[in-house]
Amino acid sequence: MTFLGRGRAPDAAIDTAIDAATNTATDMTTAQDVVDIAAEAGALVAGLLARPWGEPSPSVYETARLVALAPWLAGHPERLAFLVDTQRPDGGWGAHEEYALVPTLSATDAVLAELRRGVLHVGPRSVAASADEGLRALFRWSRRNFGAPLPDLPAIELIVPSLVASINARLRELGESPLDGLHHWRGTVPLPLPQGMDGTKLELVRSRLRSGDPLPVKLMHALEVGGEAAFQARGVRPTPEGLVGASPAATAAWLGAAGTVEASHPARLRLEAVTAVDGGPVPCATPITVFERGWVLSWLIRAGVPVTVPRELVASLGERLGPGGVAAGPGLPADADTTSVALYTLTLLGEAREPDSLWAYDTGTHFCTWQGEQGFSTTVNAHVLDAFGQYVVARPGARPRYGPAVERLAGLLRARQHADGSWADRWHASPYYATVCCALALHDFGGAESAESVRRAVRWVSSTQRADGSWGLWRGTAEETAYALQLLLLTGASHQGVEAQVTRGRDHLLRAVRRGSAAGPADRPAGTPEPPDDPPMWHDKDLYLPVAIVRAAVLGALHLARSAPCSPCSTSDKT
Repeated sequence: MTFLGRGRAPDAAIDTAIDAATNTATDMTTAQDVVDIAAEAGALVAGLLARPWGEPSPSVYETARLVALAPWLAGHPERLAFLVDTQRPDGGWGAHEEYALVPTLSATDAVLAELRRGVLHVGPRSVAASADEGLRALFRWSRRNFGAPLPDLPAIELIVPSLVASINARLRELGESPLDGLHHWRGTVPLPLPQGMDGTKLELVRSRLRSGDPLPVKLMHALEVGGEAAFQARGVRPTPEGLVGASPAATAAWLGAAGTVEASHPARLRLEAVTAVDGGPVPCATPITVFERGWVLSWLIRAGVPVTVPRELVASLGERLGPGGVAAGPGLPADADTTSVALYTLTLLGEAREPDSLWAYDTGTHFCTWQGEQGFSTTVNAHVLDAFGQYVVARPGARPRYGPAVERLAGLLRARQHADGSWADRWHASPYYATVCCALALHDFGGAESAESVRRAVRWVSSTQRADGSWGLWRGTAEETAYALQLLLLTGASHQGVEAQVTRGRDHLLRAVRRGSAAGPADRPAGTPEPPDDPPMWHDKDLYLPVAIVRAAVLGALHLARSAPCSPCSTSDKT
């Protein structure tokens, strides 16, 4: 049985055993035994080498940019079908209404572009109807200022003005050259920008592109906002791996229209390879090699999951570490988050590396994600605390150098805790992710002064469990339930009723395993949408789901729940 795979196990006896366990919850041992955690963890780790570019979920925003910018690219009909099929009943796109603006702008612009090319239908669906519904949603939201404040997504201050300008240009075209099904949009007023947002920064980026000056590395990831100025911009070059800014959309914007580069151009070949992974739709960021490997291994090892890590994998975490740290993947800027998790993981693996590269991100008050960041991330600072704290455990002689930073970071995280005991973060929609990162860092390295903060986090998690045993911000998910269970079990929570909460949470995870939640590309047919049980909640230009990372978190939670003294399955020989 493939863990969190889409299909059921072929053995009817296994299905019967799972049904009995998850539906009646009278004997969880049988159900847990069909999830061989050690074997699944081994397969997951092997997959990190087999799929070195990672397993991020497809993005509506990014896929729509390819529909608009690169109709010549292989998989175009499948991308258009993906957009039409994922449109919500309210006319918008996206996993949640709070995050709907960017994907809806991108998808509406894309279907308008396709309609102008003469494509009228995708199967039984009308492209004009899809465009009309998208426009209606956008203008409806504009009357409420798009639900401001907008979410803290990378480059949103550039992406939104770029797409609003493109949609308004297409609306003007409707006045000059109407399209069937959209006549009623002729002469409409322009779509406004959200209050407080303008195109000043966008024009600065485009001006720099036109001048041929190089862009900061972090802006390469959103090169598509450059419009015509992005085409073959002199200050932009694809990485040796083939993409611009680790982004399919940025790469398509640089390549330009069909025929401008030879079919054998490395960027075009790599872009075609990326589109083939999911049968057309594409993620916001690829590759995410170091990011994915660091998070997967740290979740597994921190939870005590028995797993053998190949030397090649260990080496890959450290070989790209430089004076400025390491990037999530080629084409992205080095960042403190990926660097911290890589360093922490290497120390857990007995390959401790001096974490001095992290000093480059010390602002004096906190550690920034990257140089010039406009914002603050609780989880980045929690991960820096993990990296410094674990290194001091492994190398006690390093305490004079890193101890003061450990104390400062612990105090910073305690100060950022919400009154209810939770934390929030700019890199993930869910407070459960932020809370598990901060609470575990404080529990492990925050000292006695942090004990009350950890207790408050435990109380918040305990008070927010749902009736079905899950945890979740928008609805109960396997990902967030895994974070909640890890927090309770790794902090040694002992309040009254915790045993029942752990059992109910574990039962929910087993039901998620049965449903095939969070299946990865190796477990589903090409082009199959992500399962609805685990919505994308990680921040990039659009929300995304790092499939392997979530699978690792769930595996770790199941292992901890099985090993806990309260678990009726703690005698299982599968672990």
